[in-house]
Amino acid sequence: MNLIDSHCHLEKFQKWGDYPAVLDRAREHGVDRVITVGTRPQDWSLYREMAASNPGQIDYTVGVHPTSVEDDWEGQLESLASYFIPPVEPVALGEIGLDYFHLPKDPIEGAKVIEKQEHAFRAQLDLAHQLECPVVIHSRGAVTDCIRMIDESGVDWSRVVFHCWVDGPEVIAKLNERGGVGSFTGIFTFKNAEEIRQAALAQGLDRLMLETDAPYLAPVPFRGKQNEPGYTRYIAESAADVFSASIEDIIQHSRENTIRFFNLS
Repeated sequence: MNLIDSHCHLEKFQKWGDYPAVLDRAREHGVDRVITVGTRPQDWSLYREMAASNPGQIDYTVGVHPTSVEDDWEGQLESLASYFIPPVEPVALGEIGLDYFHLPKDPIEGAKVIEKQEHAFRAQLDLAHQLECPVVIHSRGAVTDCIRMIDESGVDWSRVVFHCWVDGPEVIAKLNERGGVGSFTGIFTFKNAEEIRQAALAQGLDRLMLETDAPYLAPVPFRGKQNEPGYTRYIAESAADVFSASIEDIIQHSRENTIRFFNLS
């Protein structure tokens, strides 16, 4: 039984000419399936082609990341629903959400960017509600507003995952009591990430999902270097220590939870 990297960005590796080798190295590390996550229209078709060429190994999502929301975002969303048609459908809509970290320094301009992000987020939540599909949330400095907007959207919380969880157990409890989950990246392995590890424990093994967010956020012992889907293994090993569980238990739970959440075949 092998690991699933529930969130990565293969477009970067394809751009750098390293895409086939990265998949080979992932298999060598015991990661036999990856979900590559869409952030803008430029990667949607590429990811659909990757999934079509690698059934059972690559799945994909489509969505407009909050930092990719441009003036023509409404036109971009018009084509989004067309991807949710067999035979090679996305397994989720995302990543979508709010990002208050990458804002203009000018407060007036920052407020305009936030307003645009909120409009795009709300529209994509509405679409996810119509499609009844899983949703991958990006939230940076905006978890309270993201929760509020999801509450308002009517989206089924059991189909919501906040990727790259960085908050503590009190905040993840707000997700869990609604039925949502947080997934964990290489940050989980950092020495100063005790609050994140406590959040994982509070959420429990029955909801544990692991991701690399590659090529970003490489885990220890590769912190500060380029991340890869294969490094999911190191996050799993760290989780085994935190949960006082065997690596086999971590692999089984994270894999089964990911398959169930994304309804993977």
